[in-house]
Amino acid sequence: MYRIEEPIYFYLLAIIPVMIVVFLLVMWWKRSKQKKFSDSVLLKKLAPNVSSFKTSLKFVFLLLGISFLVISLTNPKMGTKLKTVKREGVDIVFALDVSRSMLAEDIAPNRLEKSKQIISKIIDKLGSDRVGIIIYAGNSYPLLPITTDHAAANMFLQNANPDMVSSQGTAINEALELAKTYYNNDDQTNRFLIMISDGEDHQEETKQVAQNLANEGVKIYTIGVGTERGGPIPMRVNNSMIGYKKDNKGTTVITKRKPTILQEIAAVSEGSYIDGNVTDTPVNEIAEIVANAEKNEFETKQFSDYKDQFQWFLAIALFFLVLDIFLFDKKTKWLRKVDLFNEEDTTK
Repeated sequence: MYRIEEPIYFYLLAIIPVMIVVFLLVMWWKRSKQKKFSDSVLLKKLAPNVSSFKTSLKFVFLLLGISFLVISLTNPKMGTKLKTVKREGVDIVFALDVSRSMLAEDIAPNRLEKSKQIISKIIDKLGSDRVGIIIYAGNSYPLLPITTDHAAANMFLQNANPDMVSSQGTAINEALELAKTYYNNDDQTNRFLIMISDGEDHQEETKQVAQNLANEGVKIYTIGVGTERGGPIPMRVNNSMIGYKKDNKGTTVITKRKPTILQEIAAVSEGSYIDGNVTDTPVNEIAEIVANAEKNEFETKQFSDYKDQFQWFLAIALFFLVLDIFLFDKKTKWLRKVDLFNEEDTTK
């Protein structure tokens, strides 16, 4: 079993065909100039020690040296043994509101970016817990299936934006329904759903859906972002500000945080509502809740213990490069005697 740690360095191999083309062009140019200067028989008499074969052999050694040097840069790793890893933790699903109202800038830089900061910092504080991400507005979509890969979770999180959801609005109940599909381990006793929103819910059955989810053992914690004073919703085209959202009467729409529905959702599941306008408040509270939760073993995974093998390729590269340095273009005396490559003129 093997793997490549830095495959991006393979792009450097593109220099090999370029070098071959340049070498062939140079050889063609030298031959054409030699023909203009004199015929081949006279050239052999004028320069009897010149070996075209050794010139080509030196070039081959150079190419091999560069090729193995590039391979060593990719740091190939070979699996040496198998280890069994047992993970313990809880399942945490983040439901992120990406509706247009989350673009309001009543908290800096805006509600959506503040929410991303909160989720990212919570993930950074987790241990071997599994995380999943749902985004929702008028509809809900799975952004990331539940995983232990926290780096991937942060990467996907940064790409979340309102354009990823086809219809606008804030349908919290759809996010709650989708969250049910994320908890696929019947033995997992601690399941958490962290909802981040400004609370502008446009559905009436949200509370009942939350109750159904709570009955399945999921604890819901809600985080509210935005201010009760509210702010306008900026409209942008190609990242350029073109104004603020207006209603049918031409009046600028003011979106406000509405914590009531978020508080009710948290209450039915024995969770809690957290003010998210100060980033550290929800981050520390959620981290403490997860740290104190009972952990369950939810994954047993086998993987290879890989060891670096780049040194072998580096040694081979140095071997060919040293050969290229110490191999001269001229014929060697012993080679002229044995005439192994028929370089001497046998017609004399």
